[in-house]
Amino acid sequence: MKLINVTNSHSRLVMQQLENTDAEMVKVYTAGDITVVYTVAPTHYEILLINKKRAIKPSEIEDIRAYFLKKIPSENYNTSEISMIQTPGLVEISIPRTNTVNR
Repeated sequence: MKLINVTNSHSRLVMQQLENTDAEMVKVYTAGDITVVYTVAPTHYEILLINKKRAIKPSEIEDIRAYFLKKIPSENYNTSEISMIQTPGLVEISIPRTNTVNR
């Protein structure tokens, strides 16, 4: 699965997230018909997967999750603390930071 950075095409979404949440960085990707919003905040990372046409497959969730976990230094999170909320067209993966003081 190939993720393409389309952040520049979603400037309004990015600005709203930065202005109205604790986000420090917001990037938007596309993987076919799945939109992925990746957010970095002082205490956590968020990965939001959205597909308005169909349910998101477990293999797609795992591929995208693995892609972003490679980007995050392993000392910044604990795998056992990662939580996921899943509905047919929406998946939210929350990754609490373990070293929020010494970033």
